[in-house]
Amino acid sequence: MLITVITVCRDSAAVIADCVRSVAAQDYPHVEHLIVDGASTDGTVVAFLSVGSDRVRWLSEPDEGLYFALNKGLALASGEVIGFLHADDVFADSGVLGRLAAAFADPGCEACYGDLEYVSGDDPARVVRFWRAGGFGPGAFASGWMPPHPTFYARTSVYRDYGGFDTRFSIGADWDILFRLFEVKRIRAVYLPGVMVRMRLGGISNRSLKNIISNNLQCLRSFRKYGRRISLGYFAAKLRHRLAQFR
Repeated sequence: MLITVITVCRDSAAVIADCVRSVAAQDYPHVEHLIVDGASTDGTVVAFLSVGSDRVRWLSEPDEGLYFALNKGLALASGEVIGFLHADDVFADSGVLGRLAAAFADPGCEACYGDLEYVSGDDPARVVRFWRAGGFGPGAFASGWMPPHPTFYARTSVYRDYGGFDTRFSIGADWDILFRLFEVKRIRAVYLPGVMVRMRLGGISNRSLKNIISNNLQCLRSFRKYGRRISLGYFAAKLRHRLAQFR
């Protein structure tokens, strides 16, 4: 079973080599690392090619933004299972994809996800937040829950049947697609306890107060998009989930 890891990047020369090395170091043998670069001008392509990984397929061309590039990756992926690893993220250890492959050996498993550590951008060895995903139950998203998107892997058929990222969302399309798959389509997803990915702090949805507010408003749009109601307690519940992650 081929697993495709999609990395979308633009001007990520300072960090992308670590990402590529972490994919190259995976023990599982059947891996495609698909890098979709948005016409970087800082030497990003040179940086990831310098690693010399024979797992890398890549293209570099202008795109219309993050979620357009992620959809491009979905269209180009060759694997039976697909996941995403951001340019400034790394796998927690060399056995992550092997554990995923073992879970997908069950034909009833449509998706898997696990836990995530946020690390300091200045000192990647220092863990700042621990995101323990836990199991999913219907209605969990309305209680502030969601799985860490960089740990989420799904069969290609899931995206074929239920669609990719809704590019009408400028920040919250990852939340929207997970809400759609878990709450609306009720895919059969398996929680794998344990840290799968280490993420440097500074994601687009958390980069500023403005982005945090925008992300929450887009979550509300997503609820309404699927005809779901949400209580005002959603924001407090989401905040509790976030605060519990800090160490």
